[in-house]
Amino acid sequence: MATFYDEMAVMALEMITEFGQPVTISKTEPGEYDPETGGEAPGATVEQTAPGILLDFTGLEFQNNSLIRQGDKKLKIAAQGLAWVPGLLDKVVAQGRTWSIVPPLKEVNPAGTPILYELQVRS
Repeated sequence: MATFYDEMAVMALEMITEFGQPVTISKTEPGEYDPETGGEAPGATVEQTAPGILLDFTGLEFQNNSLIRQGDKKLKIAAQGLAWVPGLLDKVVAQGRTWSIVPPLKEVNPAGTPILYELQVRS
């Protein structure tokens, strides 16, 4: 069964690449311990670019989920080819704006094969 879902992951990547736009996902890696200061050195920012589709939430979604605020967007990103899975502390740059990822972070993952990540983002 994994072969079928692998094909679906590739198809999701192709469709989002064709109809979406490139988005940049960034996260800050923690710094190393610095014995001179007795604390942690500043972390480094790591980025990856992925194809994504930025959508508005529907009225029904607003009714069913009180965590959605006015101006929030839904971002769908293909899982295929990502260097790392997006996390709640990561930032996303799409359409020239920087967005924070807020819960819930959904993963479409049938039979253990990640196909798509659906993020709620807020600027």
